Amino acid sequence: MATQAKNPFTWVEIYVDDMSRAQKFYETVLEIQMSALPMPEGMGEMQMVSFPWAEGERNISGALVKMQDMKPGAGGTLVYFACDDCSVEESRIEKAGGKVLQPKMAIGEFGFCSIVMDTEGNTIGLHSMK
Repeated sequence: MATQAKNPFTWVEIYVDDMSRAQKFYETVLEIQMSALPMPEGMGEMQMVSFPWAEGERNISGALVKMQDMKPGAGGTLVYFACDDCSVEESRIEKAGGKVLQPKMAIGEFGFCSIVMDTEGNTIGLHSMK
């Protein structure tokens, strides 16, 4: 009997220098509400603000992370956010303090994507099927 393929992604961290600026950017562009995560003892000055998730459902989540040894910037991991139509979120990027690097483009049978930069210098993707 074949087993159903399991999505191996479980968590994403986007590193930031200015937590309140980064949180405002993602909440504005994605029209979501993020929440601070409590930090265990011994974690120093580390801060984490979580993206929403549905407990017990098949989804992943992640957080904005501010910590001494991990810095934001282009050229690292590229995270794509699911959208109904990525041009909608793309239209909010510059007003939220980011920059559009690649406007919405077709990617064949896989839909469309936009590549943008957040307020911290991280490159992120927006993906939609229309």
